Amino acid sequence: MNGPRRWTSTADHVTLTAQHPAPRIARMESLPQSITVDLARSALVVIDMQNDFCTPGGWLDSIGVDVRPAAAAATEINTITPLFRAVGAPIIWLNWANRPDLANLPPNVVHVYDGDGTGGGIGERAGSSDAVLTEGSWGAAIIDALDVQPSDLHIGKFRMSGFWDTALDSVLRTRGIDSIFFAGVNADQCVLATLTDAACIGYDCILVEGASATTSPGFCLDATLYNVRQCFGFTVSTAALAASISA
Repeated sequence: MNGPRRWTSTADHVTLTAQHPAPRIARMESLPQSITVDLARSALVVIDMQNDFCTPGGWLDSIGVDVRPAAAAATEINTITPLFRAVGAPIIWLNWANRPDLANLPPNVVHVYDGDGTGGGIGERAGSSDAVLTEGSWGAAIIDALDVQPSDLHIGKFRMSGFWDTALDSVLRTRGIDSIFFAGVNADQCVLATLTDAACIGYDCILVEGASATTSPGFCLDATLYNVRQCFGFTVSTAALAASISA
């Protein structure tokens, strides 16, 4: 794995230069243009594939949302995670992991999950979720269908974007990551918010189609794909990504 940058020390000398792995150059078909990336300086960030968003009985299901589109992304994610592991690229599971006391959540975030003020939002019971999107709860756990390995990294988030009030940026930078492949749900909400912030602070951003999904209406996904290609980066299919990494 592409580990964090560390100094090399002896009793009388310290080497500060980064020890980057050898480049692993891959060209892949993507939109709006094909791209060439260095897989040795890339990471896969999988966002919010949690019971509260993807599993019957979770928070979204409890408020009447069809979670099948979100759950369907798991198959595609399981297709690409072994490929990233095989080339030593970090896999980061970026998930809601709220404090039980919600002490760091602003009111606008709390409101999103309990818009009418009747309860059942973050930290409360809803359906089979004993504490919606709370760290350590069933609802915040990654769905069983996904292949998660001990070598993977886990980062909790507390906003739609995974860069606010989290360790994500520092984890990426200490590993020398330039290019981020994004997957997970919802593509038009937390995935897009995180991708947008990544682009704004200088990362190369690639959204993986098929491995990214949404429970929103179809036009929301269409608009997300358009805006990623137009403003923030590139989109690549799981098939094209797999073909490139395996080549």
